[in-house]
Amino acid sequence: MEKMKAARWHAAKDIRVEETEIPTTGKQQVKIEVQFAGICGSDLHEYTHGPMLIPVNQPYPLNGHQGVTTLGHEFAGIISEIGAGVKHLKVGDRVVVEPLFKNPDSPFITNGNYNLSEPLGFVGLTSNGGFAKYTVVEDYMVHKIPDTMSYEQGALVEPAAVAVYAVLQSGMTLGQTCLIYGAGPIGLLCVQAAIAAGATEVIVVDIAEKRLEKAKEIGATTVINGKSEAIPKQIKELTNGGVDIFLDAAGVQASFDGGIASLKNGGTAVLVALFGKPVTHDAFDQVVREITVKGIIAYRNIFPQVIELINLGRMPVEKLVTKRITLDEIVTEGFEALVSNPSQVKILVDIQG
Repeated sequence: MEKMKAARWHAAKDIRVEETEIPTTGKQQVKIEVQFAGICGSDLHEYTHGPMLIPVNQPYPLNGHQGVTTLGHEFAGIISEIGAGVKHLKVGDRVVVEPLFKNPDSPFITNGNYNLSEPLGFVGLTSNGGFAKYTVVEDYMVHKIPDTMSYEQGALVEPAAVAVYAVLQSGMTLGQTCLIYGAGPIGLLCVQAAIAAGATEVIVVDIAEKRLEKAKEIGATTVINGKSEAIPKQIKELTNGGVDIFLDAAGVQASFDGGIASLKNGGTAVLVALFGKPVTHDAFDQVVREITVKGIIAYRNIFPQVIELINLGRMPVEKLVTKRITLDEIVTEGFEALVSNPSQVKILVDIQG
């Protein structure tokens, strides 16, 4: 059988670029020749601390996948093969993938809230993903992109969807103020999404100066180093009593506390990050200040709008790309670079390069 190269997770700190079989399509499936793929924070978590979502001890119930996994869920490419029953797509279509698995038996599918269906699963974590020349996905995951959109922009649709969904779920309205803790890729995309939604003040807090510079470059109105003193006091003075919206894209106790304390009474906090550890929370404070604290997972019903935002230049996601590498370089120049160098934001893998 014909082989291809793929970046495969074997264990924490053990990702190998190795030969593997080219997958074939089943019913209602699509094979994609991947062009560009992004390294995501969740890929990084699997590399440093995994397995987290990768099913090692028992198979993922929706497809039987288990163990060694080709990573990668932020990618764009060209359809090279379609399986039986696929109606809305054809060979040659330029596409991106919305990598969420949908459990057909879940009540959340029928009501449209498919990101809440269980068991939670993603291409590149609970199935083989996009760090390979070819990957096979379910047809319901595939969205066409216009000819005017580059494959590099396409590889950023998935993380951009997280940010746009976070802003929409916050209920942000035109002219409101927004605080974002964490200037990694998701936090910076939240900056772009908040600006696109009409936020007048976008404040970003992070401990990495290079990332704060990037936040300023893409439109943040104020940046604050997370090591500075009395951050909530600074923000309340800046915004005349606190921000309307707080987006936590850092996911640690310090960001949670700082953001909640920086909200005005009646404000809304949206937890975007996947928190690695439990946090403590003053529920009395939440009650008397009438604050909303909301968690979100991924996105739903939003990819076409995100594709359009990027294509129209309303979200210039390409500004977040700090490096392009080949598949052979993915461990040293990709994962290790992201672990050790805070100036790296979004690294794209040129799969065909």
